Amino acid sequence: MQVKIKFTIGLFLAVCLTTYAQLKNKPDLEEDFMDMGFGVFVHWSMDSQLGSVISHSLVGASEDYVDKYMNELPKTFYPDKFDADEWARLFKITGAEYVVFTTKHHNGFCMWDTKTTDFNIMNTPYGKDITGQLFKALRKYDLKVGVYFSPEDFSFLNKQGTLISRKREKSQITDNAELLAHDKEQVKELVSNYGPIDVLFFDAFKTGPLVQYVHSLDPNIVVTRGEMKTPEQTIPDAPMPGPWETCMTMGTQWQYKPTNESYKDGGELIGKLIEIRAKGGNFLMNVGPKPNGEIPIEQEERLREIALWMFVNEEAIKGVRPMEKTIKDGYAWFTQKKDENAVYVFITGQKDWFKGRRRSFLLKNLKATDSTTISVLGQNDKVVEYWPENIPESRYIQHEALLEISVSRAQRLYNDKVWPNPMVVKLTNVAIIE
Repeated sequence: MQVKIKFTIGLFLAVCLTTYAQLKNKPDLEEDFMDMGFGVFVHWSMDSQLGSVISHSLVGASEDYVDKYMNELPKTFYPDKFDADEWARLFKITGAEYVVFTTKHHNGFCMWDTKTTDFNIMNTPYGKDITGQLFKALRKYDLKVGVYFSPEDFSFLNKQGTLISRKREKSQITDNAELLAHDKEQVKELVSNYGPIDVLFFDAFKTGPLVQYVHSLDPNIVVTRGEMKTPEQTIPDAPMPGPWETCMTMGTQWQYKPTNESYKDGGELIGKLIEIRAKGGNFLMNVGPKPNGEIPIEQEERLREIALWMFVNEEAIKGVRPMEKTIKDGYAWFTQKKDENAVYVFITGQKDWFKGRRRSFLLKNLKATDSTTISVLGQNDKVVEYWPENIPESRYIQHEALLEISVSRAQRLYNDKVWPNPMVVKLTNVAIIE
């Protein structure tokens, strides 16, 4: 009998461990995620009214500050200029495939109509469900819906009488059973009432119980942070196996920063997108809306610069993987089409490349075959506007040790006829030299 009991207990534990181990992202959904390549992150909460860092100003704050933050700040949050359709249209034109929205940041303020707390968007002068409106608009424009959710909750800790902090006793769901139960209720609301959710980003030091919980609620959700590497504000030095995602701000702050901000220019952001994709990751690029719900003009300008570049070149960004052996050669970055013999060459670092002018580049890691073709994304290689005698046909010459490509910037994208961002050359049926 004792042996039988031990066997039964052992079998039970084995089944539990197996079940736990199986609660992972589905491999086919991770492949789909890797194909998407580019997403938009949105950091927005009621403290955007102050132009402060989102949530973190509560750590180390005086009792008076916390009281005003929790009880007074919601009374003036009125994003009357928020237009979910306008956001979705803008994000769609950038070439993004998914949008991840801060439904609840560390402060605990919920941007949806929740029954779990009064600290939510419905108890503001605005009084409408931001999350519901946005998710509906995203789906209308065929954008994947992503949820950012913080398991840490400063409002909940404050009500518990626990010191607000991110690295102290009870700050994490693994040592605060009440907080875990609270978070589970909220996650269930989001998954049940706002689904289908495509992507979920859990932002805490300890997330395991919630990751398992969301997989049990809906196995078709891809969990990013919590289940895959998500470097923040950095790009790894080399490709990493499997899916990963870099999240990064346009400036220095995630949420809207009205003063003392320094933005990356559009060309730098496009360069980061290229590098991330060449290394096999996804780029989740952040925007921080104004407290009235508008996207700041500085951020819209950068989104639209990316939109033009992606309109021309998104083929080289979506459905690609790192090129075998080499991801970069001088000014050239590479991606490789997942399901066909096609390599994309991103030609960076070119200044004053005037419309219609030809330039040549030498590549040491590719070799032409009898069936190789060459083209420049976005242009037909047949005509240069106002210059009929100029035939901008893309060409290549295979030298003994180098592949020479010769291409023209034939498409007119700016009035001054100088487009400063990288051109992408597509080569098919080439051999990759090890």
